[in-house]
Amino acid sequence: MRYTGPKNRLARREGTDLSLKTVGSKAHASLLKKLNIPPGQHGRSYKRKISDYGMQLREKQKIKRMYGISEKQMKTYFDHANRAVGNTAELLITFLEQRLDNVLFKLGFAPTRAAARQLVSHGHIEVNKKKVTIPSFQVSQKDVISFKREKTSKIPYIAELLEKKETPVPAWLERKDAKGVIKGQPSLEEFHDTINLQPVVEFYSR
Repeated sequence: MRYTGPKNRLARREGTDLSLKTVGSKAHASLLKKLNIPPGQHGRSYKRKISDYGMQLREKQKIKRMYGISEKQMKTYFDHANRAVGNTAELLITFLEQRLDNVLFKLGFAPTRAAARQLVSHGHIEVNKKKVTIPSFQVSQKDVISFKREKTSKIPYIAELLEKKETPVPAWLERKDAKGVIKGQPSLEEFHDTINLQPVVEFYSR
C-alpha cells in the first residue's frame, strides 16, 4: 500500500530531501529548515545506534519513498535486477529511473514524481505518440515523451516548468521544448551523493 501521510515526515525520517515537495513551495522550505530533525516528539534529542540491518533498511526505505513505490514493487524490481545479467545495483537503479513517472520528473515536466504519476494516470502523456496510463511503464532508448494534448502543456504549473529553459536534465535524457527523448541509460555514478544501493542489495539478499 502506498503511503498517503505527511510527505515531509518521510524525508525527515531519512534525513534527506526525497523530492516529494515542489521546490520553492512553503512546504519544501519548511522541510529544509527541519531536515536534520527526525520526526516525533523526541526528534531533537532521541538518538539510537543503528545496526547493519538498520542501515540496510533505511537505505531501502529511502529509495522506496523517493520513487513512490510499494514494498511489493520494490521487491519485484530487485528480483528482476538480480536475475538479469550484470551489476544488480546498476540494473536496479536503471529499472527505477526508467519508470515513465520518474522520466517526466527528471525532464522537468512535473514538479514531483507524484505529480508526474498523476499526469500519466489521467492520460495526459504519450510515448512515441501512443497514450500511456501506467506510471511504471519502462521507457527505452530513442523513445519520445510528449503531452497528449496541447492544452495540457498550458496548465499553469506545467507551463511555468516548461518556461524554465535552464532546468538541469540528466545526460541520458534530452529535453526539446515540450518533448523529451531517451538518449541512453542512467549511470550508477549519478547517484553516489544521494543513494547507496549496496545496502539495499544486501537487504534483499539475506
